[in-house]
Amino acid sequence: MTAEEACHTAALAIHEVLPQAEVVECPLSDGGEGLVDCVEKMLSVKRVYLKAHDPLMNIIDASYVISSDGKTAYMEMAATSGLTLVPQNKRNPMLTTTYGVGDMIMDAARRGCKEIVMGIGGSATCDGGRGMIECLKANGYTLPSSLLPHITVASDVTNPLYGELGAAYVFAPQKGATPEQVKLLDERLQEFAKETKTLGLATLDLALYSGAGAAGGLGYGLMAYLKAELKSGIEIILDISAFDDAINDASLIITGEGKSDIQTLMGKVPHGVLKHSKEHDIPIWLMSGSIENEDLLARHFDVVRSINEGDDRPLATLLQPNVAKGNLGETVKQLLGK
Repeated sequence: MTAEEACHTAALAIHEVLPQAEVVECPLSDGGEGLVDCVEKMLSVKRVYLKAHDPLMNIIDASYVISSDGKTAYMEMAATSGLTLVPQNKRNPMLTTTYGVGDMIMDAARRGCKEIVMGIGGSATCDGGRGMIECLKANGYTLPSSLLPHITVASDVTNPLYGELGAAYVFAPQKGATPEQVKLLDERLQEFAKETKTLGLATLDLALYSGAGAAGGLGYGLMAYLKAELKSGIEIILDISAFDDAINDASLIITGEGKSDIQTLMGKVPHGVLKHSKEHDIPIWLMSGSIENEDLLARHFDVVRSINEGDDRPLATLLQPNVAKGNLGETVKQLLGK
């Protein structure tokens, strides 16, 4: 389900049990895929299109949105460098590149944007942002450049650039890397950080900064070469959505995600929503496709529930949108007492 579909499904279920209830639907993103769709629903923006390079340097159609005043672009790195753009049998982060991210940044600059908010989840890459840097340099930009927009990076990842918790070891296997390739990728990222230090653009400390390893190290490349600012993706979206106003006088908040586990409490959507619910002293329920570390999560959320509890059908069946919607709706109704 999309965030919007999940919100709407839960709202319909609530109204079945409590017809008079006032329900506010707030589809959210933590900075990964879906950020642009969320912004498009919340703000007055226009979608723009461009030709760009995909992770394997093929030319594709990509898009992002620009605010109605033309000053701010909202984009996702996954639009040009996302894992879903690479066929399963061609996934290899030794080869994939963030070159297309540079295409989008230049396009926004040429359209007169002064600010970019970029979600960097869902990457196919582990190049530290080298591809993006190569693209910008190849097109005449000396980095950092005052000719490019200021960039705010929306991310939910806290990993450093390299090391056991870095971009290669933690995320590259999901992108098709073998154990041998993971080691090589980590060495590449370490070397990249040393080169960057030699250029006088960053100290080695920046490579250890929380979030430097986001999107295969793109977080680091953006900070070091474009002086970008990393922020919590969910906090950016909550601010754009005027979330605190939306929950004013609420008696219950329901949030969720595909799978909830220990990473949920590390900047994911439910964690951001949780923090705001506690600030307003509003009960909060967590509903997800599957739950791990339930005892830990239950210390923070008032209710923790898998929407598939008691459903023994195969995972492939549970992942079907109509099945997931049905189980979410039934779980909501059960918890509300029907």
